[in-house]
Amino acid sequence: MVNLSAFIRFHAIRSPDRLALVYEGQRITYAELFERIDKMARFLAARGIGEGDIVAVFMKNSAAFLEIAFATSHLGAIFLPVNFRLSAEECAFITGHAGARLVLADTEFSDIVAGLDDVLLLDEAAQKDTRVLGGGALAPVAMAVRQPQDLFRLMYTSGTTDRPKGVVHTYENFYWKCMDQIVALELTARDRLLVVGPLYHVGAFDLPGMAVWWLGGAVHLHRQFDEEAALAAIEAERITCAWFAPMMVGRMLAMPGREAYDLSSFKWCIAGGEKTPEGRIRDFTSLFTEARFIDGFGLTETCSGDTLMEPGMEIAKIGSTGRALAHVQIEIRDDQGRTLPPGEEGEICLKGPKVTKGYWKDPEKTAASFFGDWFRSGDVGYLDEDGFLTITDRKKDLIISGGENIASSEVERVLYQIPEVAECAVIGLPDEKWGERPVAVVVPKPGATLSAEAMERECRKNLARFKVPKEFHFREALPRNPSGKVLKRVLRDEMAART
Repeated sequence: MVNLSAFIRFHAIRSPDRLALVYEGQRITYAELFERIDKMARFLAARGIGEGDIVAVFMKNSAAFLEIAFATSHLGAIFLPVNFRLSAEECAFITGHAGARLVLADTEFSDIVAGLDDVLLLDEAAQKDTRVLGGGALAPVAMAVRQPQDLFRLMYTSGTTDRPKGVVHTYENFYWKCMDQIVALELTARDRLLVVGPLYHVGAFDLPGMAVWWLGGAVHLHRQFDEEAALAAIEAERITCAWFAPMMVGRMLAMPGREAYDLSSFKWCIAGGEKTPEGRIRDFTSLFTEARFIDGFGLTETCSGDTLMEPGMEIAKIGSTGRALAHVQIEIRDDQGRTLPPGEEGEICLKGPKVTKGYWKDPEKTAASFFGDWFRSGDVGYLDEDGFLTITDRKKDLIISGGENIASSEVERVLYQIPEVAECAVIGLPDEKWGERPVAVVVPKPGATLSAEAMERECRKNLARFKVPKEFHFREALPRNPSGKVLKRVLRDEMAART
């Protein structure tokens, strides 16, 4: 039986008083955590949720988020976490395309989910403890029998298309991911993981995320990231490890008074996903004197964490994201799918039991994403003679801003709805705070008048705030190659030279 609740029950029986979760002043033991999961499963069952049904959440971090995720698995249903930063239109597309039977949302998002069918709003009390739902006695439900190949989760991710794609995650994907990260990160039951990133993201839920619960460790969960609260928690709770988006690391390193905290318990953080400058690594280790900075590479399609930098190699292999984990294979291939030798750039392709089998209800995109059984990441890089991976570019047209993926075509789709727009291209430019910022380059129709303010208003109505371009630039034509393809690299170089 591979239900997520199975290993919570194991620790609840063996070590009922062991600390499992800390959230907003609550210190929740494994026994209490399993009780909450069981009660939430009963509540969902009473609403008609069963095996194979899809349960979506539109929520910030909370104890309830995790209780719902594990209760959904307990019933054999499928969990669908949705990015709470999305617009109503984007949320409606995802839940509709997935076929969600029930949507649970924080009350603060009531206006965004108002148009959806079968929505349950959770107030602050329910966010802290789902046992307040359902009132009195609820009929017991047995833990559903799930197999490794069964679907555990859907996660919609921005890609090269104008709509997000639903990544299929099986229990096999998730558990092999956990095993690989436990080995590579040397996790133990004594680890105390700080989770400050959003749980709808693989960085927070999976890197290493709930793998800590496999071992009987503790998760310290914050509703959202705050640099002062994060440093205070590391000191007060003797936190040992965390995943931080690069933006989070930057804010902690820039915070006044950061040196006053006792951070000696902290062993490591994973904070990569981009080319981390040597200066950033040295600044990190000067603040976290006992910790190492782990650069890495991973995808939603692989449950995160495909390569991780090894201890002592951070400076020797600067610019690299490390080597593949135990059950991950990486090859560099050309456009025809031929394997390239060390040192030669090409598309990063992956194979292994943690790699998705494809996209929900989308056989065409699934087929296009594989060379045989090798998943095509869409990222460009090379392997050196020692097997260390370096990322050099993105083949797919993707912007990563503050750890969030933005498909430029998603933004372009909205811009093309504006009648005065003849052509447009959205690119990512380097940004000191966010890593990249989305920028729109627009060609107005002849005689038309366009303003940046009007275009921004239109984007805000239809897109999540982080996807709205930070700048709008107007020009008479876009650079194109002989076949008519827009040369976004030329645009990036031109725009970067202006700043």
